[in-house]
Amino acid sequence: MATRPDGLLDEIISRLLPVNDLNMHILEAGDPSLPLVILLHGFPELAYSWRKVIVPIAQMGFHVVAPDMRGYGQTTSRTAPSFPIRFEDDLGPFRVINIVRDVVALVFALGYTSVASIVGHDMGSGVAALCALIRPAMFRSLVIMSTPFPGPPPLLFKVDPVKPPPSPLNIFSPEVKVQLAALDPPRKYYVPYFAGEDANRDMMNAPRGLHAFIRAYYHMKSADWPLNEPRPLDSPDPAKVAELPHYYMMPLEATMPQAVEPHAPSADEVAANTWLTERELAVYVSEYGRTGFQGGLNGYRAYQPQYFQELQIFSGQKIEVPAMFLAGKQDWGVFQIPGALDRMKSQACSNLAEEDLVLVDGAGHWVQQEKPERTVLELKRFFAKVSIQ
Repeated sequence: MATRPDGLLDEIISRLLPVNDLNMHILEAGDPSLPLVILLHGFPELAYSWRKVIVPIAQMGFHVVAPDMRGYGQTTSRTAPSFPIRFEDDLGPFRVINIVRDVVALVFALGYTSVASIVGHDMGSGVAALCALIRPAMFRSLVIMSTPFPGPPPLLFKVDPVKPPPSPLNIFSPEVKVQLAALDPPRKYYVPYFAGEDANRDMMNAPRGLHAFIRAYYHMKSADWPLNEPRPLDSPDPAKVAELPHYYMMPLEATMPQAVEPHAPSADEVAANTWLTERELAVYVSEYGRTGFQGGLNGYRAYQPQYFQELQIFSGQKIEVPAMFLAGKQDWGVFQIPGALDRMKSQACSNLAEEDLVLVDGAGHWVQQEKPERTVLELKRFFAKVSIQ
């Protein structure tokens, strides 16, 4: 039986559903006979991150379902020990293609064969985009939030025996690591750190405790942190991307708790926060305190080239269904990978109108939590435009 997270509206149901090898925890609202909308969270989030928008979307005339993704929250494995997930455990179930399979299986488990719209935020945005890329007849429209989808990893169009194949993620290359470490001051990129063996232990043993760490991390990536003034980066050169804030370009010797702690909110800032109250934060602290972060971190591990390259089978394929990109105007995630936003518009999506590339002022990375009303308005506009009822 699922534990109902604190602070949910009465209209939201919390339950477990057998999906593939999982007992998947979902939050849902709306009549199950209505068209389906699926909401996929990111890291370090939960289905709970959609709590402020589930009911308003359902009131548009949809059955809305937000799962705890594999490795998160109350979703557990029925075939292997679930928590704590260890770094040395089999990474196979966390491969991106298998997470897409989880979503497809969820659709069928709910009794549907098509989805009116799939909406993904942060790490969930890539999964949602791949769902629409691979199964366009099932996923009839797409909303990508906060993290642009630049398309599947490329293959060489014409083989050159001298030129090596392009690396889908050179951020893991030893050369980039050395270049960042040689900067003054030296840096490291957060993705390889999250994919490494130390990240879970570092965060679970944050010097001021889990509550203080999660509060600082959410604060620093939100519009509440005044230094979030994102802009396009004109080069992938390490010296240029080192301009990213410390939650992306970390000091070389710092853990993630150490990187964000100097920018933690004051007591007055915490008291003034209405988009993530102490009561709501306690849900995240409780769940991650119980499960650890490794399940979510495995998503970063699975984006390493040796696991990511299987997606090259889709190289050159575009997302044809109607698409929208929605993010906070104060979200550095929009620009953290130079050129990704432009590639999403010009190459990855063939049906993404300029009017559907929306940056919400006053929101950082957690746009559906920081600005839920505006998020709902934009979704309503997009759904009406593409006639997904």
